[in-house]
Amino acid sequence: MSVSTLAPERPKNNAKIAAVSGFVGSALEYYDFFIFGSAAALIFGKLFFAPGPSAMLLSFATVGVAYVARPLGAVICGHLGDKFGRKKVLLLTLLLMGTSTFLIGCLPTYNQIGMAAPILIVVLRLLQGLSAGGESPGSSSLTLEHAPDRKRAFYTSWTMSGIMFGIVLSTLVFIPVASMPEDQLLSWGWRIPFLASAVVTVIAFVLRRLLEEPAVFEEVKAHDEVVKVPLVTLFRHHWVTVIRVTAMSLFTIINTIINVFALSYATSVVGVEKGLMLTVIAVANLAAVAMGPLAGILSDRIGRKPVFITGLALQMGMIFVFFSALTTGNVPLIFLTGIVLIGLAYTATNSIYPAYFPEQFPVKVRYSGMAVSLMFGLLLAGFAPVISELLIGGDKANWVPVATFAALACAVSAVAAFTAPETFRTPTALLGVKKTDPRRHSPSSATPAATAPDSSSTDAATAKVEA
Repeated sequence: MSVSTLAPERPKNNAKIAAVSGFVGSALEYYDFFIFGSAAALIFGKLFFAPGPSAMLLSFATVGVAYVARPLGAVICGHLGDKFGRKKVLLLTLLLMGTSTFLIGCLPTYNQIGMAAPILIVVLRLLQGLSAGGESPGSSSLTLEHAPDRKRAFYTSWTMSGIMFGIVLSTLVFIPVASMPEDQLLSWGWRIPFLASAVVTVIAFVLRRLLEEPAVFEEVKAHDEVVKVPLVTLFRHHWVTVIRVTAMSLFTIINTIINVFALSYATSVVGVEKGLMLTVIAVANLAAVAMGPLAGILSDRIGRKPVFITGLALQMGMIFVFFSALTTGNVPLIFLTGIVLIGLAYTATNSIYPAYFPEQFPVKVRYSGMAVSLMFGLLLAGFAPVISELLIGGDKANWVPVATFAALACAVSAVAAFTAPETFRTPTALLGVKKTDPRRHSPSSATPAATAPDSSSTDAATAKVEA
């Protein structure tokens, strides 16, 4: 018997709007988030903490504070996103990030207000963390649910390319700032990137208002199947998946080790100029922006696992090569190894997870599942610079423990990914649904997003399901 179900009306370019919005919104929001990391590595130790040998360690710790708040932000945003919709939450996270970043640029320093200065900067960094906890999971979930079945990794990769472009922007902004005379830099120059966030926040907010809720989520609402407390359902029925995705996300420590610890290590230990090292990071991340969609296309064709795990294997080797090149001071070699590590190896894994991680969860708890799992994993990334500083101890030139630490995290991610199901051919409506679940055989579960092999069939007005 053949059953026809009327598909919800969807604009033909909805997936493209979601991808572009994911790129621009993530780029502008993570510009805000990552300028803090650059400032912590180069400036905040001198401005917001009492002078002494622990000032840099405390400055690095403020980077990690945001990663403590991210799981809480993930819980809050995941709950709201699964209950009321992805779009509303993404607008909320954007405003929270923009406001807190702008206020950081207005803060008085330790010399002006004493201990109140580090307290205030920690509070504002916590607010940044709350926002970041809901940003990439929400953007990834929304884009994935709009995308055609066979192009999910390609469309969601633009969210991650946006984040990497945000790193490029935040790094480029600090190149002229870092080259300012010391007195001007510490008095007012460092504030410019933070105050400029007001402009980028407005741009991103206007763009995000163009988004629509995905059809697959609207169908859940239409059938009155929205979960009352998504977090309870998540940990009751999907706790194994939460643990697995958390372990898969540990590789992200590569990001903060390169963008924060390596920046400080290169400038203070090796003697590389600040502007030069910032340029290395910017060029490597710019390569990642270009490579991300290509990795997504490859993943849509051969599967998530091969691309994801290959990237991890390359990172385990290249982290040693990069630090070895860094200690030589050979500029072309530093550029080359940085581009291979970040632009190729890290991107091969990083650009896949916006599709692969949310694909592990059903639509009812997708935002919560993606957010909570990823943010728990990112806790280690947040404190990676502090851990790295402790690992080298008094021997500032000994980078081997740091590279080993990073390689072990990638190995754990690889093992977890190996145990995860392959999802690149699973219809969107059936993602995270167990084979024994009757919804797999229910006509109502078949939406255009679930049955369409390409964009043309996704936009069809009706979907025929054999019952």
